[in-house]
Amino acid sequence: MALDGIFISSIVKELKDKLLNSKVDKINQPESDEVLLTLRGERSTFKLLVSSSASYPKLHLTDIIKPNPLKAPMFCMVLRKHILNARIINITQLTTDRIIKFDFKGLDELGYESVYSLIIEIMGRHSNITLLRDRDNIVMDSIKHITPDISQYRSLFPGIKYTASPPTEKLNPYAFTKDEYVNYIKEKELSFEMNFFSKVFTGVSKQLSKELYLRLNPIDDSSFKLIQDTFYSMKDGNFEYFLYSEPKGVKDFYCLNMESLKEYTSTEYTSPSKLLEDFYYQKDRSDRLNSKSADLQRMINTNIERCLKKIDIWDNTLRDCVTKDKLKLYGELLTANIYSFKKGDKDIKVLNYYSEEEEYINIPLDANKTPSEIIQNYYRRYNKMKKSEEMAISQKKVTVEELDYLQSVFTNIKNCEGYDEIEEIRKELMASGYIKFKKSEKRKPVTPKPSHYLSKDGIDIFVGKNNIQNDYLTLKFADKHDLWLHTKNIPGSHVIIKKFGDIPEDTLLEAANLAAYYSKGKDGVKIAVDYTEVRNVRKPSGAKPGMVIYYTNKTIYVDPATPLLKKI
Repeated sequence: MALDGIFISSIVKELKDKLLNSKVDKINQPESDEVLLTLRGERSTFKLLVSSSASYPKLHLTDIIKPNPLKAPMFCMVLRKHILNARIINITQLTTDRIIKFDFKGLDELGYESVYSLIIEIMGRHSNITLLRDRDNIVMDSIKHITPDISQYRSLFPGIKYTASPPTEKLNPYAFTKDEYVNYIKEKELSFEMNFFSKVFTGVSKQLSKELYLRLNPIDDSSFKLIQDTFYSMKDGNFEYFLYSEPKGVKDFYCLNMESLKEYTSTEYTSPSKLLEDFYYQKDRSDRLNSKSADLQRMINTNIERCLKKIDIWDNTLRDCVTKDKLKLYGELLTANIYSFKKGDKDIKVLNYYSEEEEYINIPLDANKTPSEIIQNYYRRYNKMKKSEEMAISQKKVTVEELDYLQSVFTNIKNCEGYDEIEEIRKELMASGYIKFKKSEKRKPVTPKPSHYLSKDGIDIFVGKNNIQNDYLTLKFADKHDLWLHTKNIPGSHVIIKKFGDIPEDTLLEAANLAAYYSKGKDGVKIAVDYTEVRNVRKPSGAKPGMVIYYTNKTIYVDPATPLLKKI
């Protein structure tokens, strides 16, 4: 679910407890729409992540470290100029709306005390982060500039007066009277149904509205006191933080134990920040990696479509060449009976002495050609089809190998967990000739860094995340007696179990799960994973990166699940 005002109120409470009077030690902007503040308190240091992402806007404490751009963006420089070394003197939320205000007090460039406010608006695609000068309400800068061409109601760019977002007519769930409640329902002509609470109160999402409806049902005009007590209990900070998951990953979260989500697996948290970090890490990372690799995915898909069209052409050619043996037969039978027909004949019936039944067959003739020309024409057509068939078989094999390679690259892109892995794949595609080297690009040798896991039995497992890593892992890194795993007939990662004696069954299952999870079949069930010793795996001459053949293997079947192994 998107962050609603009730959940944000619980975050604000946590931030007040931990961040008030802390000093801004560092300011970074790892993403174009994301700011990371390092805050130093009396005894602890915290990292506050603020994101205005259109898909996943958020605000929470974090432990995750992201790489920063070589050159700081302009908004980051403005923040450093005005609030670096300043102290947080207040944190407030606008009623229960999704607007949070951080007040910072520090010294300006002339040595005078100055107060600046950081306004965080968590509103989907309208999310923004804005720095204001408190004394005159002037916008210093915003992470997204809003001009009159974009919005006629309000603009956000440096040097103008700040205009707050349009106020809502809904009631504040933490401060409302019976008269306000009754009058609002009558005015809006609202009925008591699932979305009732989200239509009446600010900060209440549809999922929370459904939960309250199920908890408090039946609801009628006399339910005011029960509803008020429910919201006032939340105001007092009576929150429980739960993350709801399904086999394919995280599903939802909230600051209550939601009966409406009881069919999902729930995990309880003590901190809203830790919950949000776990929930959004997978979601947000996936979207950002997709964005970073969008050009590669388009290029790979274009080449996959090209390969599929070529395979279709070769298949059509092979189907057309099925009749080639009949042409050869006609040529040989006509040669044996060359004196039995003449120019002008339209057909001839001859004995097929190649057949066990020795039946007669009728051969069509070109009346405008001599017997010799007719025979030569049949042989010429046969030889042409034979060459076409040979070419189609060889080219189809090459194209199928290329298609397998491209599908493996596409799978690797989808399984990327960091920007550095995307860049490795980009370099791989440059080396394979799919992307041209830039003039400024220097061909530096790639240092493969396969992922390293430790099984529950304490055995090392290595996973290649792209074809360069796969080749390095299988052909250079692994010992000939190590165990090699790969999904059967499905593009995916090479997995190596370092073998020191017998491998426990649990370790084999864990490695097979890694092979299935980092493959094209990660969303399937009962995925076949082949395994054999590395000595039984070899790379054919001229094969593309990551392409190998193997023999004397065994097969294990697994249902792919998110790996829980310790990553080293």
